[in-house]
Amino acid sequence: SEYWMQFSSVLASPVLLLQLCINTLRNILASVFLTVRTPGARWGTMSSVAPVGGGEGEGRAQDVMTPTSVNYHFTRKCNYKCGFCFHTAKTSFVLPLDEAKRGLQLLEASGMEKINFSGGEPFLHDKGEFLGKLVQYCKQDLQLPSVSIVSNGSMIKEKWFQKYGDDLDILAISCDSFDEATNQRIGRAQGRKSHVDNLHKIRNWCQQYKVAFKINSVINTFNVDEDMVENILQLNPVRWKVFQCLLIDGENAGEKALREAEGFVISEQLFQDFLERHSSVPCLEIVDGLFMRFLDCREGRKDPSKSILDVGVKEAICFSGFDEKMFLKRGGKYVWSKADMKLEW
Repeated sequence: SEYWMQFSSVLASPVLLLQLCINTLRNILASVFLTVRTPGARWGTMSSVAPVGGGEGEGRAQDVMTPTSVNYHFTRKCNYKCGFCFHTAKTSFVLPLDEAKRGLQLLEASGMEKINFSGGEPFLHDKGEFLGKLVQYCKQDLQLPSVSIVSNGSMIKEKWFQKYGDDLDILAISCDSFDEATNQRIGRAQGRKSHVDNLHKIRNWCQQYKVAFKINSVINTFNVDEDMVENILQLNPVRWKVFQCLLIDGENAGEKALREAEGFVISEQLFQDFLERHSSVPCLEIVDGLFMRFLDCREGRKDPSKSILDVGVKEAICFSGFDEKMFLKRGGKYVWSKADMKLEW
């Protein structure tokens, strides 16, 4: 399984409001009084896929390994209602652009090579402009080898590719079924728009604007018997990432969850049967921002670390937990820069 880190924020919390008041007074009186730093409350969602050392406490910093690849869930809002969603819209807060950039710079300085922006739906906030500016910053200013996005595709316009496509290496579109009725049952739909037709349109834009195209699919009760071979081969993504539907307490399972995903979960045998039927697909890959905090999902829930904006990357990542062998086994390291893929556009 992947371990997630969370960069999020709590809107109008007493701690945050108190901090804003303190910061205002501090700026006015800085020339007279000695300033005392007060830690701020910051959230956001990052999933680190880089190995780290075990244990807790300040003495573990020297054992921390590089956060090579990071998933940054900077928003929880989404225009779809997928029944199995593990990152639901519990808050509408999005970290300000300057703070998000500062966190990304801290990660790059700690060794991050790949950043993946996700959500929620990342194109929903500011009609994709916020996302585009982050993509541009990571490629042009931080010069990261790989910048990627995971999206449901419903909000993407061609003009976004025209403005930011050069700085994007990979665009992954989530598609769980090639049958529209199935997509409707899952909740991966918006009105009567065709998710599948939109998928083909975005695939063509990716080819036109030289962005590597990828597909993510969550295998669940409603699509486990579907044969997707022909459709995947026709779309020809650089990777087809297949997930098994899992439960995360407080997100898609439990009393405080906004989703009830129990009805979407399939057995291990059914998942293996699906993989066997699709084993001929060469690009198949199997996978068992808000306050800028790492999330530890080892206990079936998301336990946040302190914010990297307050304590730095090394101290925060000590609490995230990571299985290096599993990271390498599932192909966590791969060719992720479009310049190195040598694709024929």
